[in-house]
Amino acid sequence: MSVLVIGGAGYIGSHTVRLLMQEGYDVWVYDNLIAGHRAAVPEGCLIEGELADHLRLSQIMKEREVTSVVHFAAFASVGESVEHPAKYYQNNVVASHSLLTAMLAAEVREIVFSSTTATYGIPQAVPIREVETQRPINPYGFTKLVIEQMLRDYQHAYGLRYAALRYFNAAGASADGSIGEDHRPESHLIPIVLQVALGQRESVTIFGDDYPTPDGTCIRDYVHVDDLATAHLAAMRTLHAADGDGMQRVEVNLGTGKGHSVNEVVEACRRISGHAIPSVKGARRAGDPPELVADPSLAKQQLGWEPRYVDLDEIVETAWRWHRDHPQGYGQA
Repeated sequence: MSVLVIGGAGYIGSHTVRLLMQEGYDVWVYDNLIAGHRAAVPEGCLIEGELADHLRLSQIMKEREVTSVVHFAAFASVGESVEHPAKYYQNNVVASHSLLTAMLAAEVREIVFSSTTATYGIPQAVPIREVETQRPINPYGFTKLVIEQMLRDYQHAYGLRYAALRYFNAAGASADGSIGEDHRPESHLIPIVLQVALGQRESVTIFGDDYPTPDGTCIRDYVHVDDLATAHLAAMRTLHAADGDGMQRVEVNLGTGKGHSVNEVVEACRRISGHAIPSVKGARRAGDPPELVADPSLAKQQLGWEPRYVDLDEIVETAWRWHRDHPQGYGQA
């Protein structure tokens, strides 16, 4: 099989590319490198380009005899999506439509899509199951929901087989410390806390300590990036094995089923790094639900997927190894 990974130079994409190559797939990465990193991509498989260029994309798929697409490319900052929704609808929705147009032209009928828990908005029940109504509360979440609906419609009309994988909080880095998380600016909690340990920030701000949780801080489900990669592999194999009566569509949550508060994450980072890591209290951020934890049982049932990393310290340890050895990320000399 030949796999085209859209956005494969990014955080989760690069870990998935590595796994696919280890499993013997022919892998091609298509990325404009706005948020991705050339150094995160194995030599010889990167194709630079824009997702909106559907003619070029379809030609690439034909020339490389692509059988499956894995789609990671998206802007993913909730706050920015509120301030600049046009940017998000253009890059996430319009560009994804361009990708689907290219796939149909090249007769590629399998896609694994990187979706998000943000499609649920503020859930009515926790842990969150896939039967939860999807009510996104920001443009980022809504763009992902629109793409999911496009996939449903394309599956019905054109026979497209798809998986929409709704991540909870991606975290960690490769076990060998060679690839990891490098966002500019960084918005994820664990790397922000570890930047304090490295002396790159004075302190970490805890946004709200009066939530209805045991310690007053928000609770989230942290799922290791390598576990997300194995889920993409499992989804791709499930779709590829489908025949007329097989699984044509998959919509599942990816999480550990275990929640950790902001305070617990900070304490874990202190333990693993050996640094004090000062914290300061800040006001609540608008739209932050008190608790987001996955029910991952459907992913186990449909994909045979279970996370290997379920201990918070173990997840933080892989992240610390990466950030300690690459304090400037992929910009490290």
